[in-house]
Amino acid sequence: MEPEKKSNGALIGSIIIIVILIIGGIYIWQTNVKELQQKKQQQEQQTKTTKVDSTTLKEIDTLGQEITSTDTSVGVSVDSIQ
Repeated sequence: MEPEKKSNGALIGSIIIIVILIIGGIYIWQTNVKELQQKKQQQEQQTKTTKVDSTTLKEIDTLGQEITSTDTSVGVSVDSIQ
């Protein structure tokens, strides 16, 4: 009888499949991290825009109040100017 040869083909195939799964998992994980970073940057930009808009609105309100409270009467009659 001939001695049986051990085949490592199944072991090597399993290792290759595991490596492919690990690489795929890392790829998907990195893709998700990039998407989260982009969303965070977009939210920060929207927050900055909102802060600028609210600051601008406050300044406009302040200017409007100053205009309405400013005394525009100069005490000169149009008829007296000639």
